[in-house]
Amino acid sequence: MARQRSTAHKAILRSTVRKDMKRHWQLYCILAIPIIMLIIFRYVPMYGVIIAFKNFKVRQGILGSDWVGLKYFLQFFESQACAGVLWNTISISLYSIFASLPFPIILAIGLNEMRNQRFKKTVQMFSYAPYFISTVVLVSMVMQFLDPRIGIVNRIVQLLGGKSINYMAQERYFIHIYVWSGIWKNTGYSAIIFIAALSSVPPELYEAAVIDGASKMQKIRFIDLPFILPTVAIILILNFGQVMNVGFEKVYLMQNSANMSASEVISTYVYKVGLINMNMSYSSAVNLFNSVINMALLLIVNAVAGKVSDTRLF
Repeated sequence: MARQRSTAHKAILRSTVRKDMKRHWQLYCILAIPIIMLIIFRYVPMYGVIIAFKNFKVRQGILGSDWVGLKYFLQFFESQACAGVLWNTISISLYSIFASLPFPIILAIGLNEMRNQRFKKTVQMFSYAPYFISTVVLVSMVMQFLDPRIGIVNRIVQLLGGKSINYMAQERYFIHIYVWSGIWKNTGYSAIIFIAALSSVPPELYEAAVIDGASKMQKIRFIDLPFILPTVAIILILNFGQVMNVGFEKVYLMQNSANMSASEVISTYVYKVGLINMNMSYSSAVNLFNSVINMALLLIVNAVAGKVSDTRLF
């Protein structure tokens, strides 16, 4: 009897779904586009993950190559490059996450408090503009500004009585140049998310705060920041899920033989080992390890955020 009820329920559900799809077929077509793209470009390529567990030979193909198990994972852990590459990747990523977080919040709150609309739009335009500069152009600008002979930074240093420094050839300066140039580029665009969060604040709260005699700093502290905190938590969770993914293009463009020990990260290491040295299996193993660590960090930070602030992705 229970089985018959279950079968009847499934039949009714299928009939309801068919009717709904016929009635709203346009919406299902729109939904199908991103799903198909996700499957083609995200899930289908995951078939190639097995290369990490094989001694891949182009002539033999993926299925024809010999299984080697965890050989290339162990090879990476035992290599001299492992510790340095992991340290550079994690340090650059964490530095970038924590250094860049306050500036979009400050900018968003400042723009939210502005009453002069013309000045507000001008500030928005100048703060958003760097985001649309390509990475190649950005790195070229940084190199020009820091050039030891004609760079404006060294000119100022010399005017103040200092000596010219080749910043791009100094290991200790690489991480700071990378992070702060990224902050300059992305702060304006990142502030859009927090401006959207602030737009959801009920006007009645501000009116009540004015009636109670609250200052601007008190309104920011007790109204704006509490409304922003859930957004901050979500952004931190997403950022920690990308800790091991330091941008390849910018790092690779800023690299040179002098700063290599401080600038070699997992993405550039995988590129050099996999595409330049043609060791596909080894590079796939390193990249898979990188993805697993990112997934683990995402799950851990998401769980911690859910317990601490009741804000989580899933």
